[in-house]
Amino acid sequence: MLEKLLAGDDEASVAALAALRSGATYTVRDVSLPSEQHAGVFALRLRRIRLHGVEPLGMERMVRLLREHGRPVRGGLIDSVDQRWTFLCYFTEDGSALVACTRLKRWVEPSPL
Repeated sequence: MLEKLLAGDDEASVAALAALRSGATYTVRDVSLPSEQHAGVFALRLRRIRLHGVEPLGMERMVRLLREHGRPVRGGLIDSVDQRWTFLCYFTEDGSALVACTRLKRWVEPSPL
């Protein structure tokens, strides 16, 4: 079902689908929250991330789509097998459609060993 929802043509959902097909782990929350709440939080995060010279794949688009959606959404996470990427996805309240997706580079602490 998740593969069908990620069958969009934007770069982030294409990359998320590829990660999922490569064995990525995922979770989708049962709880829905207002899309405006998520849009506001990620608009702030996007500004901070850009201060460090990083442009997350699809985050600006995700913020815009969440604002346009204007209804509650369910969040989901996909973690790539190599643990380098996390995909943050938002779905309609009933889980029947993808609203938006972004890819974030995971911060991994170097092992002291």
